[in-house]
Amino acid sequence: MEKIIVCIKGVPKPGSIKVDPETHTLKRENMELILNPNDRPALEMALRLKNTYNTEVVVISMGPPNVIPLLKYIYALGADQIILLSDRAFAGSDTLATSYVLAKAIEKLSPFSLVLMGLKSIDGETAQVPPETASLLGIPSLTNVKDLFMERGKWIAIREMDYGEEEIEVTPPIVASVSPLAFDYIRPPSLKRLLEVKTKEPLICQVKDLNLDPQRLGLQGSPTQVIEVFEKKIETKGLVLEGSPEELVEKLIEILKDKGLIKF
Repeated sequence: MEKIIVCIKGVPKPGSIKVDPETHTLKRENMELILNPNDRPALEMALRLKNTYNTEVVVISMGPPNVIPLLKYIYALGADQIILLSDRAFAGSDTLATSYVLAKAIEKLSPFSLVLMGLKSIDGETAQVPPETASLLGIPSLTNVKDLFMERGKWIAIREMDYGEEEIEVTPPIVASVSPLAFDYIRPPSLKRLLEVKTKEPLICQVKDLNLDPQRLGLQGSPTQVIEVFEKKIETKGLVLEGSPEELVEKLIEILKDKGLIKF
């Protein structure tokens, strides 16, 4: 079997999000990042397939240099190669521009049998990058996959549907997004790998390394634009009621009736 590629994303740690007021994009450079939780099942699936078929697992991520600690952590989990796609020209990329960069990087890694991704990122929730990347590569796309195995040279995928499951047979290579609920157990890093990762650095690729079209990158290469970003603020006002228990009950009932929450 040819190599398996896993695409992961560093997402802002909850509570640390900062937005550029001019570009309306997230300031990722100095932000504390965590591994997108939905990418862990995709990585776990790749490592299980590696153990079964003795194949190589290559992990790539597109982002600023502060993604490097996440890639090192992923190496400690069992990845064979880690690659960071990092260039100022990538800043502000929407899902299409991101998929373009990923597709070009994946092409450089050919031949490959499988590309795995998380179903969606928690900072975007679009689920568009896996199928868009597959479309740019010109290969099949499967979504919400919970199990995957090779049989007679073809991938057999079990997909979660709204009302059950679906089994699909497809010829490799393919792009598959993995269900967040695919695994009950996800492995921790090994001690041996944790020691090795201290001297392990990812391969860093820029625009010039991937032969990318500048017009298809960043904000200028993104057909979707964010008009406004704001922090949602929830303000609550307390109300103090006084009186006897009977009076409090009557006052509370009147308040609920005025708000349309109860009817008599």
